[in-house]
Amino acid sequence: MALRFPWETEPDPPESVITPARQPLPPPLPKPRGRRPFGAGRSDAPRSATPTSIWLYHHLTIKGPSADLEAFVAAARGPGIIPWEINGAAIEEDIFIRAVSHTGGPRSLSVAGCRILARQFRERIEAREARARDRIGVSRACPFDLQVLLPIPGSILTLGHDHPTALAWLSRHWGISDLPRQVVARPDAGPGRRRKTGHGVLGYGFFTAETSPRPALIAITEAWPDLKFQLLPISTD
Repeated sequence: MALRFPWETEPDPPESVITPARQPLPPPLPKPRGRRPFGAGRSDAPRSATPTSIWLYHHLTIKGPSADLEAFVAAARGPGIIPWEINGAAIEEDIFIRAVSHTGGPRSLSVAGCRILARQFRERIEAREARARDRIGVSRACPFDLQVLLPIPGSILTLGHDHPTALAWLSRHWGISDLPRQVVARPDAGPGRRRKTGHGVLGYGFFTAETSPRPALIAITEAWPDLKFQLLPISTD
């Protein structure tokens, strides 16, 4: 989490979200053969998203019987929130130590002022998390919510988003370190070859940081065997 203190200058604006140019497109996600452990798959270990992360844009296209597609659309919707546990006291103490030990020039805050600043940070973070949790089970704003389709176990959520064990779980089961960003339903997913009667196609577009969610798609494919999934990274240049 990037922090700014009153004595720091205004930072440079973050770089725009980009995708690598001329990246070769991988083949469509194959249908798995036999039974594999839930969420199994190989990927590079994901790193927490930062302003300098390489953001990959993806198209996910799904084809199959119309009834199954409708069921998937309903099952995939959710609030787009991961209810990580946060340690407010640890956050407050970390911010206080950073503020009081500032060495980049004269400190404009007293020790008591640093403590007040740290408490304000903690209160804002806790308030934001509380508002987000209130949306769970109510909001269905995200059309493709991995936390709904492949929930992170409670024992992992209690560790926090940056715990090594939590990151290892995400790497193994999702292939990414956070939920996809800017998820949209793609209205242009339908055109193509003539489809069989009673079949349809739907699509999503989203960004992920650094890696692609192929382990998640393998598990979802196993859970929805009558649907065909195709995940492609798309260059926007």
